[in-house]
Amino acid sequence: MNSEREVMEGMEVLDLIALIWFFLCTVGYTHGSNYWARTRPCLSNTLDLYRGDWMRRMLMRDARIADASVVGNLERNGAFFASSSLLILAGLLTALGYADTAMSVFAEVPWVATGNKLMWEIKLVLLCAVFIYSFFKFTWSMRQYNFCSVLVGSAPMTFEDKVSSGAREALASNATRIANLAGDAFNLGLRSYYYSMAVLTWFIHPVLFMVVTTLVVLVLYHREFRSRALKALRAGKSFEETKGS
Repeated sequence: MNSEREVMEGMEVLDLIALIWFFLCTVGYTHGSNYWARTRPCLSNTLDLYRGDWMRRMLMRDARIADASVVGNLERNGAFFASSSLLILAGLLTALGYADTAMSVFAEVPWVATGNKLMWEIKLVLLCAVFIYSFFKFTWSMRQYNFCSVLVGSAPMTFEDKVSSGAREALASNATRIANLAGDAFNLGLRSYYYSMAVLTWFIHPVLFMVVTTLVVLVLYHREFRSRALKALRAGKSFEETKGS
């Protein structure tokens, strides 16, 4: 009995360490990526430049059906993930109500550390928090793309001589800023899905949770700052342009 109690206490300490490590990695990477993006090219600031080009060229077109279609497509992407987050949340809340049953099922799976009921519920609550965060980010991204579509619709036509070049540039700048904010919110929502994959491994073992959390952050860093997609996007943009974004 004493050995079992010691094992349980050891697991609870590991669970606490794993939870702290998760928050250090996720919050640390969020702040770190924002800081690194100021001094080096990444997907976020490179796409910012392309959105600026898009909005300036939008003002040169009288027919803006394609622009409205692109904004609508981006908004639908956010809607898909937001609705998916709600469905996942519904399943997680149901699992919270049947924690005892779920624990008994997982107890039969080898290499799975079920722990006590309180720790099991904490794991489910963390998953719920991750998807609640993603839902808010995706819905905020949707709203900002909606704002962007309003700006596209209100943009002056090329033949309107009364509108100054300064006013046109200001509208393009504001539309770019809104589109960039929407893209950033969507990116944070997607990161939540990556983090949820790491949290799932916590149900197996806290050490595995820490390892996978670290791997997820490394994958995110590689894709954001060192991926082939970034190199392809940067092909037409100089480093100085990216720094100034």
